[in-house]
Amino acid sequence: MKYILFVTISVLLFSCGNKNQEKIRNFNKVEVENILQDSLLSIRAIEILDNKNVAFAANNSAYGFYNPKTKIWDTTIQKYNSLNLHFRAIAHTNKDFFMITIENPALLFKSTDTENMELVYKEESKDVFYDAMTFWNDNEGIAVGDSMNGCLSIIITRDGGQTWKKIACENLPESETNENAFAASNTNIKTIGNKTWIATSNGNVYYSENKGVSWQVVKTPIIQNKETEGIYSIDFYDENNGFAIGGDYTKPKDNSFNKIKTTDGGRTWNLVAKNETPNFRSCVQYIPNKKGKELVAIGFNGIDFSNDAGESWKHISDESFYTIRFLNDTTAYASGAGRISKLTFKE
Repeated sequence: MKYILFVTISVLLFSCGNKNQEKIRNFNKVEVENILQDSLLSIRAIEILDNKNVAFAANNSAYGFYNPKTKIWDTTIQKYNSLNLHFRAIAHTNKDFFMITIENPALLFKSTDTENMELVYKEESKDVFYDAMTFWNDNEGIAVGDSMNGCLSIIITRDGGQTWKKIACENLPESETNENAFAASNTNIKTIGNKTWIATSNGNVYYSENKGVSWQVVKTPIIQNKETEGIYSIDFYDENNGFAIGGDYTKPKDNSFNKIKTTDGGRTWNLVAKNETPNFRSCVQYIPNKKGKELVAIGFNGIDFSNDAGESWKHISDESFYTIRFLNDTTAYASGAGRISKLTFKE
């Protein structure tokens, strides 16, 4: 009787253990469905809105929204004087959509109750160049740009994006020579809760634990010897586990010192997959709901997948894109030169 009871309990424990063990997926291919094609557009900023619609902003003053249910695009040209505007950073809250231009003058637009966008921030300087933008919550958001006057350009809103204020250099760490933030994929900034990480061309990660009130800087081992080298993209799965990728877009085959990860919230970073794929990539994103184990890296030379938290990678497609956002754990939207596509990852 005791033996039968022991066997029964063992079987139950074994079965429960198996149920708690998540299957390790191994994607081998990506199906690509182009949902927008325009050879005149370079699209480096896309977002999936809370209603599951897709938003983008690009060069040639263009921005737009896609409804996946109707498969209809609503695209618009943002006019401002006679300027040809170039957007590489967008963000959204539950209520509003935002986009900011990269060059002088920096123009930050906010959606309104009408079809028009409202200009809520303007900055004029020969050195101004904004790279990425995101929100902590519906009221508080942040945008980051290249260094000016000895510090990174960081603007913050605390009123839902209606007004924005630039942080004075005296309240920021001093930037290194020619330190910038690449405007490659709108992913060199990441927020979780109150915490913020910003990645730069000099291989630095700026960290704030209080929504941008105070900052500290961590030097990482990623390649950072030239202006074209450094961290192009950073993502965190949770407050501890993060990954960053980059390299040198002028040497897209190099892969020695272009991938780093952290397990302590960004206090320390270690090189991974040295001399292994992926090579230069402009964007890295964690696949949602996979406990930080699965990531995808994307760039103009293809798509790569990892199922061991970035320690090793597999090249699964030569399709060229600049940036990617996941809808769920198998479906994403990606954008690049002349197109936005729906991606379906398959084993």
